[in-house]
Amino acid sequence: MPALADLTWPRPTERLLLRPAVDADLEPIWRYRRLDPVGRWMTDASKDLDAFVAKSREVNRLPDTLVVEDDGVLVGDLMLKIEDAWGQGEVADRVVGVQAEIGWCLDPAYEGRGYGTEAARELLRIAFADLGLHRVVALCFAENEPSWRLMERIGMRREGYHRQDSLHRDGTWRDGMTYALLAEEWSAARS
Repeated sequence: MPALADLTWPRPTERLLLRPAVDADLEPIWRYRRLDPVGRWMTDASKDLDAFVAKSREVNRLPDTLVVEDDGVLVGDLMLKIEDAWGQGEVADRVVGVQAEIGWCLDPAYEGRGYGTEAARELLRIAFADLGLHRVVALCFAENEPSWRLMERIGMRREGYHRQDSLHRDGTWRDGMTYALLAEEWSAARS
């Protein structure tokens, strides 16, 4: 299976350009991710740039990150993290690198223009058409309605609503949601 790094970049959409993130993108990404309306839903909401950069390098975030640009301006970022599916021992070799978790984050200054939907649709196209993945999943806090509404707009189906499965940084347990899409569902929807 190819990886994101094996593909040809950048990828244009109707209005946007997607490309792999580089170190220089971490500061602009941090600028909008540190904002409370955004950071409250993110895995890492570092208020300090150096801490954000260090954490991004520590967990090797850049290889799974694409940035979204509008006319050369970074307006958001996407995640496509390729993973192994579960399989029984006799077929374990056939589940290596066949699915991915996807995610997105948009600078609030660019919300309401359909950029998130446009970028996420291209992310699905990359996952299924270019990488040949079998399945993609996306997760969010149930309270993050804009995120799960986006999942539904791009054709993902809700697979789970989980009661208090996620501990928020404010110390409260929050409900979570899981959405997914299979390659065959994506292909059928495009026909």
